[in-house]
Amino acid sequence: MVNIFYLCTMIIEPVAFFRSPLTSKFGVPRQSGIVSELRGRIEFTERYGRPEALRGMDAFDYLWLIWGFSDNVEAEKHPTVRPPLLGGNERIGVWASRSPFRPNNLGLSSVRISRVLVEEAAIEVLGADLMDGTPIYDVKPYLAYADSHPEARGGFTDNHEWQRLQVEMSPEYEAMFAADDLRVLRELLSLDPRPHYHRDEEREYGMPFMEYDVRFRVEGNVLYVLGIR
Repeated sequence: MVNIFYLCTMIIEPVAFFRSPLTSKFGVPRQSGIVSELRGRIEFTERYGRPEALRGMDAFDYLWLIWGFSDNVEAEKHPTVRPPLLGGNERIGVWASRSPFRPNNLGLSSVRISRVLVEEAAIEVLGADLMDGTPIYDVKPYLAYADSHPEARGGFTDNHEWQRLQVEMSPEYEAMFAADDLRVLRELLSLDPRPHYHRDEEREYGMPFMEYDVRFRVEGNVLYVLGIR
């Protein structure tokens, strides 16, 4: 008996692009919803942003986004990865992780709808883990009766929690931001934006946020903002 396998290639194109105050992957939350008030905007392309395509969207609270890890396209992929939640030292299978280094560079995120702007062919959302300019390949409504499984096991995440940093920032720097933006910035910094393999307490890091470059250093469990320019 001969088995014949057909190789199917699916060509997909972005239906939208994401706009975010985070202009690089440095500092982007490692999961959607962790920074619940982080604002972003889905801007549909001319081909897919017709008003009738958005009809009924304002009746939902959350969306699923299927998108592309556009900064990792050329990165080498491996069957195992080292999740930051495990300290970057323990390897698990790539399919048991949400690592961005995936064979097809596809991401999946659940985001909260803030506003549906039909005439602008856009959706404002909260809590996304996408950097500015990320291509989005599909948008689907989140359905609680089908998508929510609160009793489900979470693998290694059940026994490990994100250890948030204490953020120290001078009133001078705090005054540079509106209250909502300052709250989001503090949350992003508390998640420790450094790569998991960087733990040099003498090193100064920079994280793009809005039009600013936020400079900081981490000592122990405290992150000190050194400057904002």
